[in-house]
Amino acid sequence: MSTKSIRPPGSIANKRSADQLGDAEDGGPKKVIKVFPIFEKPGTSTSSEQSTFRWIKPALGPKQTCLHGVNGTPEPRPKVAAFDLDGCIIQSSFPKKSKGNTPPTFQWWRPIIPTKLKAVHEEGYSIVIITNQALRSTALVDWKKKIPAIGAALPDIPFRLLASIARDGYRKPMPGMWYQLEHIFAEDNVQIDKEHSFFVGDAAGRSHDHAATDRKWALNIGLPFLTPEEYFLKLPSAPYTLTGFHVSSLPKDPPRVLPTSTPLIPSSTQQPEIVVFVGYPSLGKSSFYKRHFEPAGYVHINQDTLRTREKCVKAAQEAVEDGKSCVIDNTNRNAETRRHYVELAKRLKVPIRCILFNGSLELAWHNNLYRAYNLPPSAAEKQPKRELLPYNAFTSFRAAYEEPQLSEGFSEIKRVNWVFEGDEEERRRWSMWLQIDGK
Repeated sequence: MSTKSIRPPGSIANKRSADQLGDAEDGGPKKVIKVFPIFEKPGTSTSSEQSTFRWIKPALGPKQTCLHGVNGTPEPRPKVAAFDLDGCIIQSSFPKKSKGNTPPTFQWWRPIIPTKLKAVHEEGYSIVIITNQALRSTALVDWKKKIPAIGAALPDIPFRLLASIARDGYRKPMPGMWYQLEHIFAEDNVQIDKEHSFFVGDAAGRSHDHAATDRKWALNIGLPFLTPEEYFLKLPSAPYTLTGFHVSSLPKDPPRVLPTSTPLIPSSTQQPEIVVFVGYPSLGKSSFYKRHFEPAGYVHINQDTLRTREKCVKAAQEAVEDGKSCVIDNTNRNAETRRHYVELAKRLKVPIRCILFNGSLELAWHNNLYRAYNLPPSAAEKQPKRELLPYNAFTSFRAAYEEPQLSEGFSEIKRVNWVFEGDEEERRRWSMWLQIDGK
């Protein structure tokens, strides 16, 4: 997969300069590059006290996992020039604990970076740095000291920085930092012009890249995207591949329920029944119950609410003895788990059916991320807040899963295919790249 090369204002026009400063991406000869420290002139202090950068407290988000800082007084402008930090503005490096009062240091990704940032600011863009930082507490403290040093090296260039420090909705490719940026600008009645803004990042899905996080983030938001080589050095675009789960891989318009030869909800004149749901978390089992079974009077039985299987079995028994049908809305991953309800149905002499929710672990995990982090505000207001389920809830289901069989005692097994249900904005957000660091 490849993209059209985009040249926003500020890209280098001098081919000789690009050859002197950068490595070619086409596999050709590579020049040895002298990378200068942040301060090249003797006698210049690296003290952050000279910096105009300041961290704004508290950090953003309900758990304060999005750090926010400004250099000088950045003015919200409709056009945004957004940049990744490591491998784009500065060279990537493993954090090293500073000794004593030794100030933190860094190196520009290329010496031309300050000049280019100054130019794009003068061209009317708001400069915003968008970065992921998965650092332990001590390393994070040292990293936070490094940002004022960058600000001191850019005394006449106002910029804003947002940094995700947790694996949540702020971490790229999740769009949470962009939502926060839009909110910050809206407070000054400025709406960002995405068509004339852009994002530069090194995690672009090329053969030598560690990930495609930055490109996916730009795709999620709808921003033109360039690599540092394309933007700063005016090198040609390189082929790339976007790996990982995306909803475009799902079948188009699958039948919702199979088989169709029997009704999903039997006639109300029939005796009570027990219906056992089976499937990964986050495949829409509870929503399916509310849409189809709740209106028919089925009692909802869920272990997340009742806490133990014993209480679920008891609730199912009480429902049937009261003349009501019920749905066991748990994952019910193997025959041993389902056996308790099959035996109950035999003892009470009522039919028991199984409804299997088709869907991969990747789809279920994607839905989990969407529900916890990327619901539109209009949708989030209509339902209880969902916390992110841990990844091992999905891997443990897969490890123990046994496909339901009629021989277990079910009178019928129906299959429900995943079909997204929501408005246009909900579908747009659900269709984003949401996996964080590969999961």
